[in-house]
Amino acid sequence: MCHVSSSKTIIFAFMIKRVVLIWLSSVIILSACTKKEPTRTSGIDTIDNITYFSTTYYNYAFSFSGAKLVSTNITHGWDISIYLSPDNSGTPRLTLQADNLKPSFYKAGDLADEAAAKTAFDNLKTVSVTQWLDMADPIAANQVWIYRSGSDIYTKIRIISTVNETRQTLPYGECTFQWVTQPDGSSTFPGK
Repeated sequence: MCHVSSSKTIIFAFMIKRVVLIWLSSVIILSACTKKEPTRTSGIDTIDNITYFSTTYYNYAFSFSGAKLVSTNITHGWDISIYLSPDNSGTPRLTLQADNLKPSFYKAGDLADEAAAKTAFDNLKTVSVTQWLDMADPIAANQVWIYRSGSDIYTKIRIISTVNETRQTLPYGECTFQWVTQPDGSSTFPGK
């Protein structure tokens, strides 16, 4: 009788060990299969000035290094946000503002149409700027700007479209832009 009980215990222990081994192997294989996509260095994105509230008020800004919208609640980590600057004409001006303490914008061109803006954007290969502005002011469709981060990483920006209107009695601003950043710290933009 004792022999049967110990055989069952050995078989049970063997089965548990086998199940644990299979489970552990599966976890290792599945974790090895996850592929981390590289962060993009170009794209077309949209930012707006909608204000949200959790424990404090915040907007969503854009991070070129993260290639995504991020909350302005974080101390650092976003690059540009859109702001409606009051104007004496009654219509606020759309501006892009930076999250660093140095002048960060240079207007490379104010083009006549979308085709000319695309050409100027595509042909902009290097950064050679001596006079930077505190903000991109004002922004409008068919402009090309260069942005300089706090760590001297450059991004070229083509303004595709803007919205500057009143929504639900509040000023609303939106900007859709194409961008290419050069993450290596050089002054030359990567090719296509």
